[in-house]
Amino acid sequence: MCFFVPQQHRPAASSDHSFFEPFLPITTMHQTPAQQGFSMPAEWERHKATWLGWPLNSEDWPGKFVPIRWVYGEIVRAITRGDELVRIVVDNERHEEQARFVLGKVGVDMEKVEFFQCRMNRGWMRDCMPAFVKRTVASASGLVSEHAAVKFTFNGWAKYDNWQFDNAIANRISPLTGWNILEAKFGKRQVALEGGGIDVNGLGTLLTTEECYLDPHVQVRNPGMGKAEMEQALKDNLGVSNILWLGKGIAGDDTHGHVDDLCRFVNPTTVVLVQEDNPYDANYRALEENRERLEGMHLENGSRIDVVPLPMPAPLVFDGMRLPASYANFYICNHAVLMPTFNDPNDRKALGILAELFPDRTVIGIHAVDLVWGLGTLHCLTHEEPM
Repeated sequence: MCFFVPQQHRPAASSDHSFFEPFLPITTMHQTPAQQGFSMPAEWERHKATWLGWPLNSEDWPGKFVPIRWVYGEIVRAITRGDELVRIVVDNERHEEQARFVLGKVGVDMEKVEFFQCRMNRGWMRDCMPAFVKRTVASASGLVSEHAAVKFTFNGWAKYDNWQFDNAIANRISPLTGWNILEAKFGKRQVALEGGGIDVNGLGTLLTTEECYLDPHVQVRNPGMGKAEMEQALKDNLGVSNILWLGKGIAGDDTHGHVDDLCRFVNPTTVVLVQEDNPYDANYRALEENRERLEGMHLENGSRIDVVPLPMPAPLVFDGMRLPASYANFYICNHAVLMPTFNDPNDRKALGILAELFPDRTVIGIHAVDLVWGLGTLHCLTHEEPM
């Protein structure tokens, strides 16, 4: 069951979490989103809201689940300092009460928070929410923006079994939000994609990795789809024209190569690329190869890309496993950039680099040593809904 919970006059919660109520019908169109004139905006463009899934699955943060709620509270407080809503998906009434308690304690302006009760498995919003696209159309009052939500299949990163509720969130929430859902397809087949696996500059160029979407053996999202097919699917569904393929992601990345731990656009012509100075580190060779690739790549207009190196923190390890700690997993909201920090000497250096690249926004460090135990941090947790 899925329903919006306003601040006042909330409906009584139901303990029935069955999946028998109908989905909002998915829009059936012969034209692709790109053919309809839609394209994906850059993350720094104006947001209506940021989406979060309140932490639910204790297995994501072994031994750290309680403090994680307070980190979420800091994230919400930082975002709501600006002119942006935070929309939070909660699993049930008790889950919502827990979120309200934490947010109230840390001083969040609750007028800027909305809750949507909907079943979740894990709630990593970056990857299970739709990709929002927009187009400009003529109206009686002039040119206006129209939005749609492109629903890619989320299959648990082609690794985990508990993904069915998360895959259904967009369709279940859309009757409450009014989203126009467009199903992502290549020909007649559905396409699996996660938001953390791509990054765009809003003008037609998209970054992704071969490790994530072209590996034929490990965590295969779309069996049988090669590079040409995947590129066409991205162009058809996201309205991009220029796709840049990096190689491998960073060590410890449970998603097998998400680009949002590796390389991010910070403006239409500039990316930050994480850099490892230690030649003996597991990341060194792959990051050098990605830097060399970027030096030979071009933007949608044929110009070269400005590449700014972003340091890496020292390796973080849990139970013998390398964790995907990266400063590239920052999130751009309307008034600020939230960057994960790791109690590392490079925290200050990375904050300074991003501050220079985002002069119109405040760069805020969010302590993420606990968060990264869940194998993801700020960008993985959040998802912007454009204005």
